[in-house]
Amino acid sequence: MYRRYLAVAAKHGMSMLLGGLDYRASPDWGGLLGYSAEGLADMQHRSIAFLRDVARAHGSDVPRILIGGLIGPRGDAYELNCSITAEEAEEYHATQLETLRAAQVDFACAMTFNNVDEAIGVSRAAARIGVPLMMSLSVDGSGRLASGPSVSDAVQRIDAETGGAPAFYALNCSHPVEFESALTDGDWITRLRGFRPNASKMEKIALCKLGHLEEGDPQDLGRPMGALAQRFLQMDVWGGCCGTGDVHLDEIAGNVRRVRAPLHAS
Repeated sequence: MYRRYLAVAAKHGMSMLLGGLDYRASPDWGGLLGYSAEGLADMQHRSIAFLRDVARAHGSDVPRILIGGLIGPRGDAYELNCSITAEEAEEYHATQLETLRAAQVDFACAMTFNNVDEAIGVSRAAARIGVPLMMSLSVDGSGRLASGPSVSDAVQRIDAETGGAPAFYALNCSHPVEFESALTDGDWITRLRGFRPNASKMEKIALCKLGHLEEGDPQDLGRPMGALAQRFLQMDVWGGCCGTGDVHLDEIAGNVRRVRAPLHAS
């Protein structure tokens, strides 16, 4: 899978942010799988080492490869997760971030967050520990976080209460038809630099009940990503979330390259 992803990056001359094995490598979720604290940390180190091994074989094909760790919310990503405070989130997510720092990752990505207080906590922890953080939020069919705020309000509050700690923001686990309405005008939008959409337009809970990955239409996913690349020139992180694979990444990369090439030529 990772080799196919890297082959897409090489084909289009794009760099790669490589991660994805440790989304649930935090204490509560690790405990459910029977990991001790030491065992969970060891598994994180092995996950990062695996990514480095895969990347090493493609070092001459891809312009730049950065290795990172993924941090999921403490609760279920599709629930409101409203009970956790910023202080509790900072303490909880610091455990995984400390291990990622020890593993000398290039970045961490807080993925599929829908609660602003939890996002504030993990952002503070990353800043204190010294790990560059991509804060990736998820929206529902209303174009808002499941906990209620708009993306613009969430970004502005997180920045205000963390001193702008996240390196930048992204959206993931939502199809373009869901997050298009969230892309409102304002200075905040310059902080948004990445999209990792779902392959399907289906509602998330419905997707979970299918029992298989729904691949949607890769071409239908690539076209709106190209339109977003033309509309928002600061966007420079492109990828996929639920149901996507190398075919989707190829379509996304191809559409982004087509609209960006004339801009670079001029």
